[in-house]
Amino acid sequence: MKEFVRKLPGYDFAYLGDNARNPYGSRSFETVYAYTLEAVKKLFRMGCHLVIIACNTGSARALRTIQQKDLPAIGPDRRVLGVIRPTAEIVGSVTRTRHVGILGTMGTVTSRSYLLEIQKFFPDITVTQEACPMWVPLVENNELSGPGTDYFVQKNISRLMEADPAIDAIILGCTHYPLLMDTIRKHTPTNVTVIPQDQIVADSLIDYLKRHPDMDRRCSRNGSVVFHTTDSTELFDELGTIFFGEPIRSERIAL
Repeated sequence: MKEFVRKLPGYDFAYLGDNARNPYGSRSFETVYAYTLEAVKKLFRMGCHLVIIACNTGSARALRTIQQKDLPAIGPDRRVLGVIRPTAEIVGSVTRTRHVGILGTMGTVTSRSYLLEIQKFFPDITVTQEACPMWVPLVENNELSGPGTDYFVQKNISRLMEADPAIDAIILGCTHYPLLMDTIRKHTPTNVTVIPQDQIVADSLIDYLKRHPDMDRRCSRNGSVVFHTTDSTELFDELGTIFFGEPIRSERIAL
């Protein structure tokens, strides 16, 4: 959201955080799909024409089904995009060894979505994954540094690099993980490039709107940025301010 607003000033943005039911990373395919579809429908009812599932687990487990099964019925003139494909499209320009690591939630890792998407674009790249079940709770509890954070971050990165020492690029396959960037870089070999998704997905959105002028014209431009949460606004605003880089005030809604 921060990068969207920075790179597309003047567009209207609505952020919906399903904080009452997160994290999604350890939930079943059926549950993630159901929750994500509810959020998409809510945003459609709020007037959004283009929805980005800014969650790797949601993108991995719900996006394709929503696009193929649900969209024709609930919004044939609307679109739903994800965050995995844009990241997969650019990774070939980052790695030299053609060995890439993925750090993600259990849901994202078990879906194998990154493996499949990267193979479509770069069949020569070897992909190794590592699930990091403790990273999202650390971020959600504002434990961005300290001995406990060091322990879990170092543990997962070490396991990933031991599985494939040739890795020279690591994708942070969760939108929470960049908040741990200082700790991640501390425990990542200096020859390894760490790839967050914010700028990649923002650039992909800009490209999408250029290639789809009809959708671009449907997107309103009043400079409005609103935040919604399904849980406590106090907790959401505190953490959201850290993510967004400036104070936010959210509204609590039901899906």
